[in-house]
This record gives sequence, structure tokens and C-alpha cells, in this order.
Amino acid sequence: MSVTRMAGPTATSDVRPLPGVVAPLDRPESDPRLDRVSQNPIFQTLVRERNRYAWVLTGLMLFVYFGFIGLIAFDKALLSTKVGGTASLGFYMGMFVIVFAFVLTGIYVARANTRFDRLSSDLTRSLAK
Repeated sequence: MSVTRMAGPTATSDVRPLPGVVAPLDRPESDPRLDRVSQNPIFQTLVRERNRYAWVLTGLMLFVYFGFIGLIAFDKALLSTKVGGTASLGFYMGMFVIVFAFVLTGIYVARANTRFDRLSSDLTRSLAK
């Protein structure tokens, strides 16, 4: 059995890109529908509010999580303190981190189902005109 090596494409060969693949230097024409949506003030408000809200909740979660990890690293004696019989304070704090994540998720869902959905429907109505 013999193996034949094929030379790669050269600068003079006719190389066609795969359908739907955009070469890095080829920029597709701007889609007027996307421009219309992205320039809409309601869309900009929705994106700005949603991003700000998500970053605030993310910051809170990171603060609580890394605070707990910091206590594990630097104050093991505090976390080993027995509370309520046999459970330690570290156990309750670990449970708090988990419950806090669920609460933040619920808070985000509540905002998404009220404010963000209202803005989305307003955006859809304004674009239908």
C-alpha cells in the first residue's frame, strides 16, 4: 500500500470557502434588520439593564463564595466551631452559600419575568410598526 501526499493549496489555486463560513478578512454586508434592532433605544435599555443587573448579582455571588473560601483558607478555627450540637459553623456557612446561589437565581428570574419581559414585548411592538 502506498501513500500519496497531496500538496496544500497554493496562492494560485482556486480555493473556495465552505458555504456559510466567513473568511476572517471578508466582512458580510450589514443586515438592516439587525441594525434596526440594535439602534432601537428600547433594545439598548434592555441590554444595559440586563447586563448591569447580571453583573451586580454575579459580584454578590463571587463575594459570598470567595469570602467562604477565604475563611476556609485563613480561619479554620472559626469554621470548626460547633453550633447546635454536632454541626460546625462551616457546615452552616457552606449551606448558606448554596442557598444564596438559589436565592440569587430566583431574584434574577423574578426580574426577567417582569421588567425584562416587559421591555422585550415593548421592543417587539415597536419593531412591528
